[in-house]
Amino acid sequence: MRDIVIFGAGAQAQVAYFCLSQDGHYRVAAFTVHEAYLKERKLLDLAVVPFERIEQAYPPDRCGVFVAMGYQQLNKARAAVYDACLRMGYDIVSYVSPRACVYDQADVGQGCFILENTTIQPFASIGRNVFIGPGAIVGHHVVIGDHTFIAPGAVILGRVTVGPYCFIGANATLRDGITVGSECVIGAGALVTRHAREREVHLARPAEVASRSSDVLGAFLNRRP
Repeated sequence: MRDIVIFGAGAQAQVAYFCLSQDGHYRVAAFTVHEAYLKERKLLDLAVVPFERIEQAYPPDRCGVFVAMGYQQLNKARAAVYDACLRMGYDIVSYVSPRACVYDQADVGQGCFILENTTIQPFASIGRNVFIGPGAIVGHHVVIGDHTFIAPGAVILGRVTVGPYCFIGANATLRDGITVGSECVIGAGALVTRHAREREVHLARPAEVASRSSDVLGAFLNRRP
């Protein structure tokens, strides 16, 4: 059984603790956050240690890391932690729920969090540090870029390419064969039937597309970790 330190101390981190503890392959040894955000020294009866001192307390030759963060700053806050852990030499763990259906011919990158009732079809490719919520469907030959967040119930049909740093909201649907550029926001319930350029925003109301919308993108980019 491998020791794991979870980066995060919020709801996502608590869900990760439950999933990893139930998995049987990992033992969660501690939580860690940046010292500026350290409010409590204990979470779920485990220590919360400053990230700036994690190498001394839980060295990379003894522990892996799981990054349990949401889509703050359009996933860039999570990506920054992921990259910092790599530089320190940590192995970044992926978690795939045993109740997810991931075909052998699909490829899942490092540091992913794939929850229950998700289906990832053959020949799909999931990048690094990708979150996929419960009940999402990733179709055949889909390519998901690094550091993307896919909310519960999203449906991405076959041969879609999604760029890095995207957010795809709950119950959104992406039509087969389209390309979604990097840093796009696809709102909950949105139906996307055409290619989306970099940093486009697609909302759920019929025919409403806010291309390069500063208001919506700003709300995502300015969310604090």
